[in-house]
Amino acid sequence: MKLGFRVWLWICIILFSVIIIFGLPPKFMEDGVLVTSISSDGSLYEDGLRQDMKIIEINGLVIDGVEEYNSAIALLDIVDSRVDIQTDSVEIIGLYNSNDFVEVVVEEIPSTRLQTGLDLRGGVRVLIGSPNESLSAEQIDDLISVSEERLNVYGLSDVNFFQVRQTSGDYLMGIEIAGTTPEDIETLVASQGEFEAKIGEEVVFVGGKEDITHIGKTGSDAMIQECGELEAGGVACRFVFVISLSGEAANRHAEITSELSVNHTTQGSYLEKPIDFYVDGVLTESLNIGADLKGNPATRIQISGSGEGADGSEAISNAKDEMKKLQAILSTGSIPYELEIKKIDRVSPTLGESFVKQILLAGLFAIVAVSLIILVRYRKLKISAILIFVSLSEVLIILGIAGLIKWNLNLPSIAGIIAAIGTGIDSQIVILDESRIKGESIKEQIKKALFIIGTAFATTFVALIPLTGLLSFMNVTAAGAGLLKGFAVTTIIGLLVGVLITRPAFAEIVKRMGDN
Repeated sequence: MKLGFRVWLWICIILFSVIIIFGLPPKFMEDGVLVTSISSDGSLYEDGLRQDMKIIEINGLVIDGVEEYNSAIALLDIVDSRVDIQTDSVEIIGLYNSNDFVEVVVEEIPSTRLQTGLDLRGGVRVLIGSPNESLSAEQIDDLISVSEERLNVYGLSDVNFFQVRQTSGDYLMGIEIAGTTPEDIETLVASQGEFEAKIGEEVVFVGGKEDITHIGKTGSDAMIQECGELEAGGVACRFVFVISLSGEAANRHAEITSELSVNHTTQGSYLEKPIDFYVDGVLTESLNIGADLKGNPATRIQISGSGEGADGSEAISNAKDEMKKLQAILSTGSIPYELEIKKIDRVSPTLGESFVKQILLAGLFAIVAVSLIILVRYRKLKISAILIFVSLSEVLIILGIAGLIKWNLNLPSIAGIIAAIGTGIDSQIVILDESRIKGESIKEQIKKALFIIGTAFATTFVALIPLTGLLSFMNVTAAGAGLLKGFAVTTIIGLLVGVLITRPAFAEIVKRMGDN
């Protein structure tokens, strides 16, 4: 049977999806462990080890997994000695001891390029609102920006924030965090926090609208100013952004700085004391104050800082991250809501693995059952095999698209894949049944079947769009949309794959088999 364009397109997309999912060469063939976290204050970080690097060898020992990595670290002395670390991008040679690796967190290299959600890899999911007032979508956005900085201050990573709309119309803030406990989140998020800017022991201004009226974030109000090489190696980039103080805060700043002396350095002239930023009593940043601000009740103040990296692109990226961090710190106190945890759930990685196994097992039984029913219905093994293969190919293509757009796959997403498979099999049965009607050409029968499929697709697509949050700018959302977004997006991807790729390919195969 000669293959048409639609079938070749389908085959090519399947191959492309397999490459996206497993990589080329396949990720399951890679040696080493993946660095998921590393302290920026450690000597290993200074010498070039970064998050997302793969450690392949330590002192000539091949690292095949976490167990081999731990064994290699156990062989190191508690005093500094030469250590040769081979990664996928750089070779690091230096004097280290076993304690230097305490701040390095590694895990097995994933066998695929797919990203999984909290309910599959384990962690904590929290829903937070205010006990005293209803919060709008805009207020939740502000609360998310503040909460992101607060959690970052405490060193938590791999955090996902989202909005959840209740049936009452109120909004909640959802947080998903991997690798922590409900008790930690309750301590960090349920309290409101406090921001202070101090010169010495005197408070200059605090976070919030009373003291800070504007924070520059775009254009000439926020930029990367210059970059230069460091004597010790690497590159540093300087950033600047502007903040506006209220009149009262500006006068307070002038009064405190008028009593400070000026230090002249090769980098410029600065006051003898820096301005220190504290969040919940923890020092997060310390910046120099320009000499021209001495005794000056300026309401427009330029804040500066820097970011370092192994090369220019990394330094610029780190400088931008530091600038965003400072901007968030300065606005931390601007949302004076009392917070309350509405719901908190703990998901273990073991439970996530169990979920996946049960879903895959259920899917396997469903495929076997559907295969038998189709075989009994049409009594043609070839047609039944093609129908099942096309349905399974939809799974590969959906996962390939998810890997391409870096979509987090969670349990709702897997449910969406199953729903897409169900609609796919239903559509293919429509094509088969229409093709068996006597009195019409196979071409007309296929055209009629595709019209039915297109109509069903349009109905489902429109019904799922509110769950994706794409219409939030029109205030068109659905209750629980944040939690069901994975289901909606994955189902829509599956429907699009079916309508644009697999259904036409299957129809082409049926048409050619009918012609023969």
